Amino acid sequence: MNPHSNTNQDISEQLLEHLWLQARLSQNTLDSYRRDLDKVAARLEAQGFGWLDAGAADLAAAVYHPDEQPRSQARALSACKRLYGWLADNEQRSDNPTRYLKAPQQAQTLPPLITENQIDALLAAPDTGSIHGLRDKALLEIIYASGLRVTEAVKLKINEVNLQSGRINTIGKGSKQRIMPIGQEAVYWVERYLSEARPQLIKGRIIDELFVSQKRTGISRQLAWMIVKQYAEAAGIRTLSPHSLRHAFATHLVNHGADLRMVQALLGHADISTTQIYTHVANVRLKNIVDEHHPRG
Repeated sequence: MNPHSNTNQDISEQLLEHLWLQARLSQNTLDSYRRDLDKVAARLEAQGFGWLDAGAADLAAAVYHPDEQPRSQARALSACKRLYGWLADNEQRSDNPTRYLKAPQQAQTLPPLITENQIDALLAAPDTGSIHGLRDKALLEIIYASGLRVTEAVKLKINEVNLQSGRINTIGKGSKQRIMPIGQEAVYWVERYLSEARPQLIKGRIIDELFVSQKRTGISRQLAWMIVKQYAEAAGIRTLSPHSLRHAFATHLVNHGADLRMVQALLGHADISTTQIYTHVANVRLKNIVDEHHPRG
C-alpha cells in the first residue's frame, strides 16, 4: 500500500472541509475540487510523492498531463494552488511548489449564438394547458428573464420572488446576494403557475422551493436540464442548455445596448473580464448581420 495514499486523501478532505466552513463554497464547486485533487494526488502517488513532499517538477508533471485539455489542467492547477496556500497558512509546508506554475493558455471559447427568434420558439414550446407545461413555461421565462444559473433557479424560494415589484433575491456563488429585476412576461407566467399548477403538484404540502415536481419536492438540477433540452428539441434548437439561456440573457442585453457593468452585476460575475466575453459575442453577431445583409458582404 502506498504510504502517501491516506495522507493525501486526509489532506484533501481537510482542505475541502475548510473551504466549506470558511469560504462557503457550493457543493458543486467542492465536488469539482475533490475530483481534481484526487486526480493529481493519484499521479503524484504513481511517482512516489505526496502533497507534503512533492516538488514543483513533480507537481507540474501531475498537473500538465498530456491526456488533459488546457481547461482541465488550469482547473487542476487552481485546486492545487488553493491547497498549497492552505498548507502554507497552516505551516505544513514552508514552500509552495505551485508558486511559479502558470495556467496554460486557452483559446477563448464563445458560447453558441442563440437568436431572439430561437428564444421565442423555445418559450412558446411548453403546453401551458397542462400543469407540467405551465411550470416549465414559468421556469424557462424566469431563467431567460433573470440570467439565473440553473442551480440558482432550482433552489429559488417562494419568499425570494417578489412579483409585485418584479424582483428576485437570490444567493449565488460565494454566498453573494443578488437582486435582479424580471419583466412583466415572466411575472405573468409565474403568477399563473403559482395559482393554477403549483397547488396541484404539491397537493397541500408546504414546500419552500418555487419550482416543484410531482414528487412534491423542489425540482432537481437534472430535471431542469431535461426540461430545457426537451423544449429546445421541440423548438428545433440543437445547441441549448440551461447555461445557454443564461448566455442568451446576457448577449441579448448587450445587443440592445446594456452597459457591461450592469450585465456583470446581474450575472453575479466577480470580475468584469468574465463578462466581457459577451461583447465578443455581440460583435460576432453584428458581423454576421453585415455579412448576410450588406450588398457587398
